[in-house]
Amino acid sequence: MRWESELKKWLQKCGKVVVLGIGNPLRGDDALGLEILRLLRGRVPRRVRLIEAHTMPENFSGEVRRFKPSHVLLIDAASFSAKPGVVRLVPPEDIGGVAVSTHALPLSMFAEVVQKTVKAKVLLLGVQPKTVDFVGGLTPEMEKAAREIAEVLVRLLGEVCG
Repeated sequence: MRWESELKKWLQKCGKVVVLGIGNPLRGDDALGLEILRLLRGRVPRRVRLIEAHTMPENFSGEVRRFKPSHVLLIDAASFSAKPGVVRLVPPEDIGGVAVSTHALPLSMFAEVVQKTVKAKVLLLGVQPKTVDFVGGLTPEMEKAAREIAEVLVRLLGEVCG
């Protein structure tokens, strides 16, 4: 997986890492970021803070700032016209063009604020959803993607930031 090697490179020299799971649990696959965080609980190094940000990551900017991370990884459903479950790593300057807009404030603005105030490296791990309609639960494609992504993150965070 190309994204896996890119993420490992991005994580190099990490001090503390914040992983924000973003999404709306009522909008189908938009809940992906929250599901991945659930799968990470209790499985990441102590220098990694997991935050379930739901649809308002800006509400957690103070918590992120107090933790003083070197890296902030945003995980969210992101539309970029690919097959459901495809992963893309998106730098902050490109987030506005891919994020699913179920959030109160655009993710690009949140990423910019984090970069300026915390001086952390920021990256979006975006996953192409199948649907963000008002349906309960993830589609099978996204359930599979969530499990695979969580396993990669557990391994990488342990290797690079453990």
